[in-house]
Amino acid sequence: MSRFTSIAAGAFAALILSVSASRAADDLVFTLINKTSGTLERFYTSPTGVDNWEDDVFGDDVLEPGDSMKITIADGRRTCKYDMRFEFTEDSNFEDMEDTQDLCAMGSYTIHQ
Repeated sequence: MSRFTSIAAGAFAALILSVSASRAADDLVFTLINKTSGTLERFYTSPTGVDNWEDDVFGDDVLEPGDSMKITIADGRRTCKYDMRFEFTEDSNFEDMEDTQDLCAMGSYTIHQ
């Protein structure tokens, strides 16, 4: 392998690692805290201005009263302002809630009754 090929291969590997690291840095990460007396069953987010909700962030999980969960939004977008929708279990007797926040500026978000 020539010296030029080795340098080019090293530069390419560094570029791939740099792109991967910057993608991970773009993920929005925060802690969601449930300070209600109801079980949060579904949590949806969507960048402000998008008309449809993204998939349920919880998947098969729920967030019990008093518990918290680390949330990662890794949608590849470079936006900070998100609409959020919170849906509770039927036996919680809570109306669904919605809010809009700049998630880049938050380390945690607490949902209250």
